[in-house]
Amino acid sequence: MKKLENKTVFITGGLSGIGFACAIASAREGANIVVADIKSDNGENTMNEIIKINSRAMYVECDVSKFAEVQAAIETTISKFETLDVALNNAGIGGEPNPVGDMTEQAWLKVIGVNLNGVFNCMKHELTYMARQQSGVIVNMSSILGKVGFATSSHYVAAKHGVIGLTQTAALEYATQGIRINAICPGFIDTPLLAKGGITGNDEVKQHIIDLHPMKRLGKSEEIANGFIFLACADSSFMSGTTMEIDGAYLAQ
Repeated sequence: MKKLENKTVFITGGLSGIGFACAIASAREGANIVVADIKSDNGENTMNEIIKINSRAMYVECDVSKFAEVQAAIETTISKFETLDVALNNAGIGGEPNPVGDMTEQAWLKVIGVNLNGVFNCMKHELTYMARQQSGVIVNMSSILGKVGFATSSHYVAAKHGVIGLTQTAALEYATQGIRINAICPGFIDTPLLAKGGITGNDEVKQHIIDLHPMKRLGKSEEIANGFIFLACADSSFMSGTTMEIDGAYLAQ
């Protein structure tokens, strides 16, 4: 029996990186997949890769920073598959690096809007349906930077700390309603987000980031997906309100 057989899994930011790896892993475990993401030039090809594994997959255009778009995406999910069993709130952006005193209001609000408000928007609508079902699993994508600081990334760090706070609080609120809520804290993972941030495209910067991890390498999206499947399925049935650190020992230092 596959671990997510006939479960409906809703994934934000599922067209690339960690979200895509989690969608592929969910498809292999027998789930219905709904990928909610902004438009991508390669979106159709990406969805085709998921559909090859499991035909019960669909794409919904959604900007998680917009409350109404998230509501519409969740309603589409329910309309299509009649249930919402697992949600991965993964969509996120990096943002321009700057010390707090040099951070512009626009740069701050953009990152907070996607990385923190976006998670709230998703949880708000996901929990509405899960509470009616009296069942469900939510996994929020935080970061190692949700537990420590990182110079020039105050917007990202603050948002990811906030995601952990949301996770813990909601887990308490819904603990008796059959709903489990956890967060994953990845280390630096070799994804398009790092490339866009100028990390993996610069050998010197990349090596510096690698050296921050005691395992002396970047993580892989598939390694985060393995953790997601564990949290999404019954294997983690007594886990809620916690964080799973998949970080090459970054936080152990």
